Amino acid sequence: MPSLVHVAAVGDPPFWPGVAAAVIDSVSQLPDGQPIVLVAHSNAGLLVPAVVPAAGRPVVGCLFVDASLPSRSGPTPAASPERLAYLRSVATEGRLPQWTTWWEEEAVASLLPDPRTRSMVSAEQPRLPLSYYEQQFPVPAGWDDRPCGYLLFGPPYDRMAQESRTRGWSVAEVPGGHLHQLVDPDAVTARILTITARWGSPAD
Repeated sequence: MPSLVHVAAVGDPPFWPGVAAAVIDSVSQLPDGQPIVLVAHSNAGLLVPAVVPAAGRPVVGCLFVDASLPSRSGPTPAASPERLAYLRSVATEGRLPQWTTWWEEEAVASLLPDPRTRSMVSAEQPRLPLSYYEQQFPVPAGWDDRPCGYLLFGPPYDRMAQESRTRGWSVAEVPGGHLHQLVDPDAVTARILTITARWGSPAD
């Protein structure tokens, strides 16, 4: 799994080419011929269409895990007008506070299994530039000409799961909060493997 912590640390938008470069580097370290499945969580879902053609190898499927969905055709804004207005109100010197400070402490703590995990998550969070959320992500034609699916944890992403159904994608659910992969990684991993097990096979 590529680390995306530093892709917006320096420079100006667009930042998505840095994400694509991180994926390319990660994919290049995999064995030749290994099928590539993109699994994106949360806002990273918006980047999937840009990453598919840049991966350097054929991508056999894309799975969105409690994630935002890209537009059916691009470009896709990195944030809604309402969210962008809020982010502009909390930015200082062009940088945003860490993601876990955007909500009440109790709400954030409820998403994580214990204080130690909370501390680890907070320690690795970057302060993204406001310009990250002012950019738009490309949606190249044909990026979804492969199996796509959605794994839902719960509201408010149930709206995204329903949209996925209208796109003809498979939808599954592991009930939990938005960071459920940290609460029950085994269950989440097992469901991801079940969903994607046959992607790239002759039947697909």
